[in-house]
Amino acid sequence: AELVNRPRLIKRLSEGLNCKLTLVSAPAGYGKTTLISEWLEQLPLENPIEVQNKFRISWLSLDEGDNDLVRFLAYFIAALNVTRAVEETIGADALGMLGSPQPPPAEAVLTTLINEIATTPDKIILILDDYHLIDTQLIHDALSFLTQNLPPQMHLVIATREDPSFPLSRLRSQEQLTELRAGDLRFTFSEAVEFLNQVMVLNLSDEEVTALETRTEGWIAGLQLAAISIKGRDNAANFIKSFTGSHRLVLDYLVEEVLDQQPESVQDFLLKTAILDRLTGSLCEALTSQENGQATLEFLEHANLFIIPLDEERRWYRYHHLFADLLRSRLRQTHLEQIPTLHNQASKWMEQHGFIDEAIEYALPAEDYEKAASLIEDRADAIWASGEHHKMWRWLDILPPEFVTSRPELLILRAAHFFTRGQPDAAEGSLNTAEQALSPGKDLSTVTASIKSDQLPEFERMALLGRISAMRALIDSYQGDAQSIIPHARQALDLLPTDDIWCSPAAITLADAQGYIGEMEAAHQAHLEAIEICERTGNTFLVIYSHVNLAITLRQQGRLEQALEICQQQMQLAAEKGMR
Repeated sequence: AELVNRPRLIKRLSEGLNCKLTLVSAPAGYGKTTLISEWLEQLPLENPIEVQNKFRISWLSLDEGDNDLVRFLAYFIAALNVTRAVEETIGADALGMLGSPQPPPAEAVLTTLINEIATTPDKIILILDDYHLIDTQLIHDALSFLTQNLPPQMHLVIATREDPSFPLSRLRSQEQLTELRAGDLRFTFSEAVEFLNQVMVLNLSDEEVTALETRTEGWIAGLQLAAISIKGRDNAANFIKSFTGSHRLVLDYLVEEVLDQQPESVQDFLLKTAILDRLTGSLCEALTSQENGQATLEFLEHANLFIIPLDEERRWYRYHHLFADLLRSRLRQTHLEQIPTLHNQASKWMEQHGFIDEAIEYALPAEDYEKAASLIEDRADAIWASGEHHKMWRWLDILPPEFVTSRPELLILRAAHFFTRGQPDAAEGSLNTAEQALSPGKDLSTVTASIKSDQLPEFERMALLGRISAMRALIDSYQGDAQSIIPHARQALDLLPTDDIWCSPAAITLADAQGYIGEMEAAHQAHLEAIEICERTGNTFLVIYSHVNLAITLRQQGRLEQALEICQQQMQLAAEKGMR
């Protein structure tokens, strides 16, 4: 409700709308998010008719989980449509392209999106907040391509603690970049006076404000922490005189001062919930053994203790990133032995409430690798179908090798990981280890897998062997070995349950292989069977893909009218499903 008015910065942000990109880049605690929020609130006041009728304003807050290219682009497109009073959607075709198990290159998706944006009468402003959490070069490259080719209808704003890894110099030379940095964002003396005396109600003298402003170098988070520490003190002047040091040391000192002034129960609450990326009442209660989780969160918000609501109902919150970092540091210093237990409790709560991915994320740092491995296996098919492979690969990289090699299903997933990275020999090695563990009657004394075939129900063992064969058919296809594809694909289809998601790639590779060797009638029949299997497993992209392959086969057989009819039908299906 009470913010420091910053007209000089608001003006620069508004002037930047004539460029393609605005970059707000500064360390934590410089008020980047607050400034952009304030600017957006004031846009209607500057030109109410234009803003109301022509502007679409959307905000996307990023986190580490958004480092998967498909997920990032899907959220990016979804954000374009989270705008009140705007009925038409943008990017449906591009979103459909991302829904495929094998999405096209990012530039193809973005070209479709750019062309659609170019037809809208609206001016679009999209803010990407916390972009420093993105470390995937594919995403940097995609955003660079998008920015270079943005139509005039769209303006992109990036808020970040560090510059993004794409060429800003080109945009700078083209006068298509507006930049605000730490030197721009730091509070001036007059802003510090307004903040300390009007917002925080401290009634400090000009000399005291000058001392704080000088020692924090206008660093807003430092001033805020100093103000919280000063509140309730009898002698503010003595505190200000002792307030010195580098940013990090000052902040460590102030957080300690803030924590020490809170009741013991609040200190305990803050430290034990510091491991959480987002907080809600019952989750906090599970970690703190207190029964007032929601009330404490509301108290922290009213006390201005660096907690940010994530929804209108004030059910979910997060700590300010800087505050969370320091709470975690304090937790490691004072209660290191409790950290695994806290992660375990968070993982258990997440699992009980259906947040399985988050349950895995907390089980891994708790080093409860057995639980994490089981949950990964449970989620594998859903993640595979959604295309969020990056998440799966990251989890497998964190799991100690012995927990991967002890579970055939994880070995198959690791083989898929190697395959997608263009390492077929490494993929085959993982498949061999999994196969040994699943094969009865063999001497398994030298096999690292601890889950032997006699510990699995027969139908599960057969299904896993079927997935190994399907994976080998994909590797054979990658290597152009048509003769090897056929027996592996057929074996996969014989072993897999009819509703298994791995049936579709097995059937498709089998049909393709028949065409590779010139057996066109066999290929025709195999494509029909592949279509039936893909329809059964419910993947629209693979249904269309299989029909395209059938049309190619029909064309090669000279059956052009049938090929044309199939293509027309699939174009219609694609349009209906938003996958044109």
